Amino acid sequence: MSTDNKVAIVTGGARGIGAATAQRLARDGRAVAVLDLDEGSCEDAVKAITAEGGTALAVGADVSSPDAVQAAVERIAVELGAPTILVNNAGVTRDNLLFKMTETDWDTVMGVHLKGSFLMARAAQAHMTKAGWGRIVNLSSTSALGNRGQANYSTAKAGLQGFTKTLAIELGKFGITVNAIAPGFIATEMTKATAERIGMAWEEYQATGAKQIPVGRVGKPEDIAALVSYLTGEESGFVSGQVIYAAGGPRS
Repeated sequence: MSTDNKVAIVTGGARGIGAATAQRLARDGRAVAVLDLDEGSCEDAVKAITAEGGTALAVGADVSSPDAVQAAVERIAVELGAPTILVNNAGVTRDNLLFKMTETDWDTVMGVHLKGSFLMARAAQAHMTKAGWGRIVNLSSTSALGNRGQANYSTAKAGLQGFTKTLAIELGKFGITVNAIAPGFIATEMTKATAERIGMAWEEYQATGAKQIPVGRVGKPEDIAALVSYLTGEESGFVSGQVIYAAGGPRS
């Protein structure tokens, strides 16, 4: 894998899938900007990377803010180099049944997942098109297929799939590939919070989930990070506009 001057941005990089992805890309030889809402929350991920001899930068930014995104990408370009890899992983949940869901619940989820991915991709593609090479990976979810209590989240994750396919068409001629990963049950703080919300013990929640997965276990953040590694490498240059369900078995 060629890693010459490849700078990666991982949004939502402070924990979970984002942190695992940032560490994996650093092991691949990338300089990684670990971006999250609170810059201080990125320090653990950055320290883990630098402890292994990698290069990383903690960046605080609200991905739903155009000014914050532009400033963050410009800072990354100055301090690490022009970013040519973008992993749109930042996400939030505001779960509720439709009749209980507020406009704020809806707007917050759309703002982070959809608007955030749009703003980050728009800012980063300027550097990718100049380089004639780029990789964008958007994190969708199996919830895109529908999930009770997640009308906002499911809609946002489905929207990211259309966003992915459209960008693949627009940006392909510049040497940029765009793909989406739709994880299933991944053991993260976000899924643990879901277990707490419904009043189920974390161990029981995982065991129940594992019974419904063909490979017989729930996923780990590292499972998704490994797939991101492939999709951001040289060997994946003929793979674009795809939605890959990483869920331990068929979903779509």
